[in-house]
Amino acid sequence: MMKNNLEIKLDSLKKANRKALICYITAGHPDLNTSEKIIEYLYESGTDIVEIGLPFSDPIADGPVIQASSHKALLKGVNTDKIFTLVSKVTKKTAMPVIIMTYLNPVFKYGIERFFKAAQTAGVSGLIVPDATPESAGIFEKTARKYNISVIYLLAPTTVKNRQKLIINRSTGFVYIVSLTGVTGPRSKFDGSIENFVKGLKKQTKKPLMLGFGISNPQQIKSIKKSIDGIIIGSALIKAIENSNKNTLKSNIDKFIKPFRRELDR
Repeated sequence: MMKNNLEIKLDSLKKANRKALICYITAGHPDLNTSEKIIEYLYESGTDIVEIGLPFSDPIADGPVIQASSHKALLKGVNTDKIFTLVSKVTKKTAMPVIIMTYLNPVFKYGIERFFKAAQTAGVSGLIVPDATPESAGIFEKTARKYNISVIYLLAPTTVKNRQKLIINRSTGFVYIVSLTGVTGPRSKFDGSIENFVKGLKKQTKKPLMLGFGISNPQQIKSIKKSIDGIIIGSALIKAIENSNKNTLKSNIDKFIKPFRRELDR
């Protein structure tokens, strides 16, 4: 099978000995036109991969910031078809691979085959579904392979050893390492045990390990960046976007992203 855009990007980062900067935004927050601009600004600021959240009313992994952004987007009528249209636009304008983050319910409602087909047509390279487990997601994985879309599973510090191996083996593209026990949202620092946890995972696989949940400032990643292949930033970025207006959006994104890019490249 040919590699998709996500896998090609991860390979090129590895060859260049660079860490991946992955940014999450909620599609349609504050509106779809602005979401399109935000993705372009993220690309220009040094973001490697964009993770686009499909707004959902009953998330299990999202903290208050992302929940609120999803609620606002849903009130404006954002839906799966509109998000695929957004992805089609941005994949034509930027070279960034696009990952969709959603939950089982919206995919089942849309239809699994129809969802993956539309995702591939739009230019989606990866899918994160926090409430899908490797034990129960066989149909997801089979359909994803058909449409050349990576299925990325979450692996938490509380995951027992035998499941760690299962999640690592079944993840394609990269493995999403959850930095803490809890939901998304900015934190001031990581628990000291996370670095040892990641080092242990590194011994089990050559697949890229991306660290997410709670990353809000570049200082947090100074000590851990050697053990990971990249970071995922979500809630802190959404807060920066919410503190912007049309005139300051581009400069605020640039000011927020550039320090992370510099720290990862050091």
